Amino acid sequence: MLVPRRRRGFEHLDDPRTEPALRERSLRDVRRANTLLGGAWAVTRELWREPLGPGAALSLLDVGTGLADIPARARRGARRRGVTLTTFGIDEAEVLAARGAALLDGSVCADARRLPFPDASVDVVVCSQVLHHFEEAEIPAVLAELSRVARQRVIVSDLRRSWLAAGGFWLVSWPLGFHPVTRHDGLTSVLRGFTPDELARHVRSSTGCTPVVRRHPGFRVTATWSPRP
Repeated sequence: MLVPRRRRGFEHLDDPRTEPALRERSLRDVRRANTLLGGAWAVTRELWREPLGPGAALSLLDVGTGLADIPARARRGARRRGVTLTTFGIDEAEVLAARGAALLDGSVCADARRLPFPDASVDVVVCSQVLHHFEEAEIPAVLAELSRVARQRVIVSDLRRSWLAAGGFWLVSWPLGFHPVTRHDGLTSVLRGFTPDELARHVRSSTGCTPVVRRHPGFRVTATWSPRP
């Protein structure tokens, strides 16, 4: 009863006709939500779950990087651990990919269903708050591409769908001063999210790998797996 059926809906950030200024304004809200409501923490918690000693080197690709807040947070964590982290990002929005070029070691405008990277070319591939934007029939292609490009691990983080999550987001969006577009898209995103079982099933059927699926605060869910050789 507390988990509604998965819905499609419409998000302004999915519309290529959305004005760049409005897109960036809404994404700043998304970045704040990631910071305050647990989205960024869920990703970095999974990233550093396997400890790396000082002097280690790691490459990371953030698929659907937006304002590149996830790679920026990962870099701060790498510095604290004495790890050299090389960051790449892709985004389907050309203006965001161009912005990422100034913040990351490499950035490209590309489709998550056709990543312009060779097989097993990046240590860790991250996909945060992006998978729910795709149609059900498109999800296997996205997950297969993430697994193809990753050398060591894939981390998919998304919203855990529930009426409580939807209501909670709507309530906190007002005191946080989110733009009306952000409130609309955020509520739609929650109702597009996944239960842990759904996310695990998608990964298994798309990649042949069995992920470790974890719940995180803020109604987040992650699936982490090592790609098959």
